[in-house]
Amino acid sequence: MKTLTSSVILIGMPGSGKSTIGKNLARLLSMPFVDLDQQIEERCGVKIPIIFEIEGEAGFRKRETTALQEALTNGNIVLATGGGAVLSDVNRELLSRAGQVVYLKASVEELHRRTSKDRNRPLLAGVDTRQRLIELMAARASIYESVANITVETGATNISSVTQKIAQQVSPCQDPS
Repeated sequence: MKTLTSSVILIGMPGSGKSTIGKNLARLLSMPFVDLDQQIEERCGVKIPIIFEIEGEAGFRKRETTALQEALTNGNIVLATGGGAVLSDVNRELLSRAGQVVYLKASVEELHRRTSKDRNRPLLAGVDTRQRLIELMAARASIYESVANITVETGATNISSVTQKIAQQVSPCQDPS
């Protein structure tokens, strides 16, 4: 394929496929893959729900900004952000300067299907998951759209097709061979 000179950053709601699609996209583009939530967990030595429990969402968001700055320092990566990474002005600025930002968009029904049994999502724990997703979507959709260079639907399409579609959009100068 071709070498990109900047990063490809995946944003979107919890359950939109950022980690899964990111791993596949990184393989396809021959770029390193970084999962921001995983980086935070590795640095802290605990799962994200524990960080939320101890430090609250504000404490987690500070850690998220630090991890984002570090991840984007070297560039030329495929990065899966957490669903709320776009909430911070600082993060939005970092994302927009780092490369192509891809909004992975899915319906609330699809997000609910993918996340309803996942216990590693503190903003969805102990609440009506569908209702909480509706609230988060209402608060975040316009932010995702304003930050993204590219929007791709992830609901009814298989992972391989979504990955190919993104690769074509972020790699306009591919080798013809």
